[in-house]
Amino acid sequence: MNMIISRYFLMNPNKLIPTEEVDEDHVISLEKRILEQGVWTTPIYIHKDALFVMDGHHRLTVAKRLQLDLIPVMLMDYDTVEVTAWREGEIITPHRIFAMARSGGKFPIKTTRHIFKGPKPTCAVSLDDLKYTPITAHRAVPMDGVGYMMTSS
Repeated sequence: MNMIISRYFLMNPNKLIPTEEVDEDHVISLEKRILEQGVWTTPIYIHKDALFVMDGHHRLTVAKRLQLDLIPVMLMDYDTVEVTAWREGEIITPHRIFAMARSGGKFPIKTTRHIFKGPKPTCAVSLDDLKYTPITAHRAVPMDGVGYMMTSS
């Protein structure tokens, strides 16, 4: 029996690179839901090397609005993630996404569609725990066997 164990990491949201615009109404609704729950339940998917957002642009915007110091992320790459376009006739490739991330520009809302294999992991991290960075050295620190905290000075 093969089992894939996915771990999330905690990273500073200001280190992540958004590549798509967001819908402000959706951001407001999502922020309200997260504040009501008091916990962060879905990691943001980012490219493991380039640190651009693959999935979770609205959640990243909420994290920045809430001034969180840390955010749960999943580190991914295009060896395990398929990318396509949401809109018919548009061609999206990893190369185009890397170029957009390097340029500092953003695609329109719902341009890139990342398809992840297997179930998406969840988390339950208190918002209070995401507002404080206790370690300043750049390293991965285990967190109760559930995930790792990526820290940087």
